[in-house]
Amino acid sequence: MDGQNKEEQLTLEESFAELDRLVERLEDRDIPLEESFSLYKRGMDLLTSCKEKIDTVEKKMLQITEDGEINEF
Repeated sequence: MDGQNKEEQLTLEESFAELDRLVERLEDRDIPLEESFSLYKRGMDLLTSCKEKIDTVEKKMLQITEDGEINEF
C-alpha cells in the first residue's frame, strides 16, 4: 500500500491527530535533519489528503437544494 492510499483510509480526525504528533516531533531540537524532512513530507501529504476530503464535503454541501435534497456532483 502506498502513502496516498494510507492517507485516504484515515479519517480527518486521525489525520489531524497524526499531524499533531508530527508537529510535536518537528519541534524537538534534537531531531536529525533527514528525519525532519521525512516528517515534513508526511505532514504535507496528510494536509493534501485532508484538503481533498474537505473540498469533497464542501462540494456536496453546495449541492443541497432548497428542498433539502442532495444532488451528487
